[in-house]
Amino acid sequence: MNCKSQGQRAIRAFEDFVSTPLETLLQRRDADFSQSTALNLFYDVAATVPAYQAFLAEQGINPQAIQSFEDFQQLPAIAKENYIMRYPLADLCRDGKLSSCDMIAASSGSTGKPTFWPRFFTDELQIATRFEQIFHDSFYADTRRTLAVICFTLGTWVGGMFTTNCCRYLASKGYPLTVITPGNNKAEILRVVQELGAAFEQVVLLGYPPFLKDVIDTGIASGVDWPQYQIKLVTAGEVFSEEWRSLVAERVGSQNPCYDFASLYGTADAGVLGNETPLSICIRRFFATHPDAAKALFGESRLPTLVQYDPMSRFFEVQDGALLFSGNNGIPLVRYNIMDTGGIISYDAMLEFLAEWGFDAISQLNQEITGDIRGIHPLPFVYVFGRSNFTVSYFGANIYPENVTVGLEQPGITAWVTGKFVLQVQEDIDKNRFLSVVVELSPGIEPNEAKQQAIASSILSQLLRLNSEFANYVPPEYQTPQVSLAPMGDAEYFPIGVKHRYTRREENTEITSDNVAFP
Repeated sequence: MNCKSQGQRAIRAFEDFVSTPLETLLQRRDADFSQSTALNLFYDVAATVPAYQAFLAEQGINPQAIQSFEDFQQLPAIAKENYIMRYPLADLCRDGKLSSCDMIAASSGSTGKPTFWPRFFTDELQIATRFEQIFHDSFYADTRRTLAVICFTLGTWVGGMFTTNCCRYLASKGYPLTVITPGNNKAEILRVVQELGAAFEQVVLLGYPPFLKDVIDTGIASGVDWPQYQIKLVTAGEVFSEEWRSLVAERVGSQNPCYDFASLYGTADAGVLGNETPLSICIRRFFATHPDAAKALFGESRLPTLVQYDPMSRFFEVQDGALLFSGNNGIPLVRYNIMDTGGIISYDAMLEFLAEWGFDAISQLNQEITGDIRGIHPLPFVYVFGRSNFTVSYFGANIYPENVTVGLEQPGITAWVTGKFVLQVQEDIDKNRFLSVVVELSPGIEPNEAKQQAIASSILSQLLRLNSEFANYVPPEYQTPQVSLAPMGDAEYFPIGVKHRYTRREENTEITSDNVAFP
């Protein structure tokens, strides 16, 4: 692609983005239209991407033989191991030209070895629509002067720069939105909010959930009056509980968490795949208080991330419990296995299921907000558990970190802990197995036996409430976890500056997921 055509591509895409209303971008499409879009992406990638051409040849697949969506579904899935890491970076791009992209991000994943992900300006515009959904539908930022404070790490890591660019594109579209980038410098974030926040009608903090909570708690300790800034939060990078959302909402003075929060489901591989909406949050909060309904729909004793997605932008499939997606990007991906477990639910099927349980999410939202209600789009849902090995097995029961998280977010416990922990199954000297939870204490909190017992009791209570396997498989005398308390930044369990791992296996290998959202 020459300079002139690349420039024309950028101009056309930017004109379309700026001139097209969000509602038009999110118009309902039928399944056939979405499937044909995925099929056309395959034809384009097979014709222009050298690595995919080689991959198909190795599999003995003639692209011309793929004539229907049923044929498409038989294509072998690609992943980092069998595709991204096997071919030169340029060959993964269209026409084998890395120069067709204008930016490269890096992700370390759970192995620590960086993977590079090139993209072009037009790829970011596509993702900017996900941010527009949040800023328009949740935050009403088209009518409110808004300060967006980027709290993701800046540099080669995808979250900070990608988020910054997408927010600036919204300003170009006419949103009264101003962006500032303190990154993950906590002192600078607090300075920015206090010195600039009063000049705006609302302040949006965008970052990693535990870090944003740390910023908020540090601000409270130093006298920051969060409610005066009408704080909104955009999060990515980690699953959190609805108890966490409620706790943080209380601390910033939020009266309506469905409209004051939004979490992104994204990856370095392909940007944002889906996003929370007021509707999806309302639904998830129902499931949080009805674990039996959640188990009936999702099939597991833990609450997944629940977002809506645009099948014209990122087309999802489920294969053997794994999520596959297809989408255009600097490295276009066809039936890409992101190594997350989960599923997809159509808009109509979700509302029908909820009706069977006596819940009307749209009516609930109407009760929670006065005036112009937004965030109701007939888009499908994708739910994400993350990687299936992000668990420990105890007496045949799968124990999920999400279950433990809720136990640490109960009243009376939250003031002692940061929210980080390490879950593992260990053996005592007599080879009896026990459930171990090492918990990180907040700064200035001293450990004692009373705290250990209170935390253990809280975790046990939530395990019994949320996890039916645990309640039925684990003998009562083995159910109470053994809690150890460690200081913040403990070198063995909570080293500073590295990605936290919530579980450890018996063989002492640590497991993490880098695909819940932006790393």
